[in-house]
Amino acid sequence: MVLLEFSMSPLGKGESVGKYVSRSLDIIDRSGVEYQLNPMGTVLEGEWNEVFDVVRRCFERMREDCNRISCTIKVDYRKNHRGRLVSKTASVEKRLTRKLRT
Repeated sequence: MVLLEFSMSPLGKGESVGKYVSRSLDIIDRSGVEYQLNPMGTVLEGEWNEVFDVVRRCFERMREDCNRISCTIKVDYRKNHRGRLVSKTASVEKRLTRKLRT
């Protein structure tokens, strides 16, 4: 299973790009892939092809009306491990014996 964190935004579209980013979140939410949104990007959890297909669809949608796009992608693969969107944070919280802000 793969955890893939990515951030994608258009360049040259002004200071606020929420209009474009929200379209990507619509694609992500409708994809059926497990995800977690954070202030700097989105983390997807699934099989390699599945999560990269979601990123591809976000890119294809954004490039329809954006001439330049910035994208960062970070991937963590771990064989046969599901549920890491939650379990990685839970593991740290257990060691600290307290909840963290997520």
